[in-house]
Amino acid sequence: MSSDNHRSTSRVLDILEVLASSQKGYTLTEVAAAIDAPKSSIFPIIHTLQSRGYIEINENTSRYFLGIKALDLGSSYLNSHSMLSFIRKEMQHIVDTCSETCQLGILDKGDVLYIEKIDSPEPIRMISHVGKRLPAYCTSLGKALLCDHDKEALHNLFPEGLKKFTPSTITDIEVLYEQLLEVRQTQIAYESEEITEYIQCFAVPLRKNGLISGALSVTVPKFRLTEEKAELIKKQLLESQAKIEALMIKFNFDIKSIY
Repeated sequence: MSSDNHRSTSRVLDILEVLASSQKGYTLTEVAAAIDAPKSSIFPIIHTLQSRGYIEINENTSRYFLGIKALDLGSSYLNSHSMLSFIRKEMQHIVDTCSETCQLGILDKGDVLYIEKIDSPEPIRMISHVGKRLPAYCTSLGKALLCDHDKEALHNLFPEGLKKFTPSTITDIEVLYEQLLEVRQTQIAYESEEITEYIQCFAVPLRKNGLISGALSVTVPKFRLTEEKAELIKKQLLESQAKIEALMIKFNFDIKSIY
């Protein structure tokens, strides 16, 4: 064991890893031998893990096995990674269909935090990156994330008002609120050159049990945006929204919980 490791924590993990390595289980003596620790020092740890459901004992053989709580943790990990894989596939499908950049974001105070991105194959596209933050009030992702906020919540979120980034940036919270009401009705958030000139974006909120967990957007240069492409983008976003939200409920998955 490294001197940097916490002894008790290491022993908890050692015990779980040993029990995970065999379907036949281990007695207390065998666990102690496997992790090279005195039985007297690991017995309280094993007792606690057993009382919390992370390990179980067969009373007839006195052998310990992983418990249901440990299996729940593994299942949660697999579900999260399955969901993220599915969301990325949906984003890739949108990009393949629309040939425009698709982004996934969450709300962090008054900002959008970009947590996933699939680039457009086009040579001319908006440059952004995972980990980027932008004010929520002037992006389509942000408006999708904010659409359930009331006026008081918006004022609390932006106490210094709405800063202008381009001539098109909305700086009036009343105007922003009216847009958010429309997003609630249509499920489509829209932004045109409010944060970057010559760029337009569309987005949809992603809800779990009625609460917004994240948002999905498509970004397109204005010179490439036709009426037909705009309708295609909105159609693809709404279709992906429905699929992702259904699986978020099925897997009990919250996008915010992993960032």
